[in-house]
Amino acid sequence: MLKALIFDMDGTLVHSDPVHLEAFAEVLKAEGVDITEEIYRTSIIGHTNEAIFASLLPHLPHLPVEEHEAYAERKEAAFRRLARELKPLEGLIELLDWANNHGVRIALVTNAPLLNATHILDILGITDRFEVKVTIEEVERGKPDPLPYLTALERLGIRANEAVAFEDSPSGMRAAKAAGLFSFGVLTGLTADEMREIGADGAIVTFHDRALWEILEHRAAPQAASGR
Repeated sequence: MLKALIFDMDGTLVHSDPVHLEAFAEVLKAEGVDITEEIYRTSIIGHTNEAIFASLLPHLPHLPVEEHEAYAERKEAAFRRLARELKPLEGLIELLDWANNHGVRIALVTNAPLLNATHILDILGITDRFEVKVTIEEVERGKPDPLPYLTALERLGIRANEAVAFEDSPSGMRAAKAAGLFSFGVLTGLTADEMREIGADGAIVTFHDRALWEILEHRAAPQAASGR
């Protein structure tokens, strides 16, 4: 029985990766680091800010913690400034409406900081849709560790087999699968083959994809039949 849908944010609810790339490029240009699409795919997408800056700035581990945080804060401020025109991924609003009509709860699990999550959900007009929101500040370990998803499941009070997850990155997909969730890969950055190689149960381009609805309608059928 399907009781919840759990979404990653960047690249899943919204195709925000180009804006993140632009923000990282802006902040790291002064350090002589050129952020290409390949670097973004391999070293940035799905990683925490801490891991990203440690990878791209070899001298960073030798700097005070305050310097680490300053880089992240500058990048996130640039992202929020650049992200004002983002739109929900195609079919998302219809999916959220369907979930509401079928008594299926909605949760967010993201490696993004709370400020970014609040900013993006407000821009998309869907802040009130999410009953549970797990951001990077609320857990000791971010994705690819399963802890963020396990935290969401605990707050929802459900088991892993009662939810479906949506992810766009390798680290996110590994986290969802390690938490025991049936998971769709959203193809805003990776190919279907790449997603399946890291464990995705299915792959979709938008939330209109028939492959998604076949699973949802099948798993929600017992709830509909019981009158929920």
